[in-house]
Amino acid sequence: MTFPPTHPALARAIAARGYTSATAVQTAVLEADAAGRDMVVSAQTGSGKTVAFGLAIAPTLLGSEERLPQAGAPMALIIAPTRELAMQVQRELIWLYRETGARVVTCVGGMDARAEARNLASGAHIVVGTPGRLRDHLERQRLDLATLKTIVLDEADEMLDLGFREDLEFILEATPPTRQTLLFSATMPHEIENLARRYQRDAIRIATTRGHEQHVDIEYRAIRVAPFDIENAVVNVLRFNEAPAAIVFCATR
Repeated sequence: MTFPPTHPALARAIAARGYTSATAVQTAVLEADAAGRDMVVSAQTGSGKTVAFGLAIAPTLLGSEERLPQAGAPMALIIAPTRELAMQVQRELIWLYRETGARVVTCVGGMDARAEARNLASGAHIVVGTPGRLRDHLERQRLDLATLKTIVLDEADEMLDLGFREDLEFILEATPPTRQTLLFSATMPHEIENLARRYQRDAIRIATTRGHEQHVDIEYRAIRVAPFDIENAVVNVLRFNEAPAAIVFCATR
């Protein structure tokens, strides 16, 4: 499918990037009845959701204007569970909003908080950050959310699993009640439903995944291994597949 109509500045950025078709979640957030609405979106990592919420918040941020006003207090806040994801989101939004003059900055754990404070003081249209660092900037009065227009919780289920509920609630309470609130989550446990009921208004529900549906572009294999032989099995699997890069997930740190 081709890209549905979107803001002209973003449409040009998408065309320049060489994208000719929209993913399911991108198409869904661009439906006419979704414009400017709060949303609860079920979407997997790798589904194009970063571009999706970038497109979804454009009407709220830009309206009919081609460019954003001079950067000051942030107009949009994107919250992600990890530094790596936050920085990836920043990179995606920079190219998507390039023609709007958007200034996109990050506030994430493990980076220089004083440099982040200087970036915030210089003004930003969009701030992307992790819950703990964003709360820290709020408590130190370095981050002003008084005029925020929209907020996105990316991978909300992951943030709750990591114990960020209190930080998220603290941040949400500091935002104007008139904000647009977008909640993106791969799964929809009761905690997510409760968060949506408390902080969203007449949210539209968008589901692009079904239950435990796997990624269509990933091959899955199961190998039964004796507990005492796990390390040897991992090494042998990596050697057998000759993978130039791999991620090994473990039960604990």
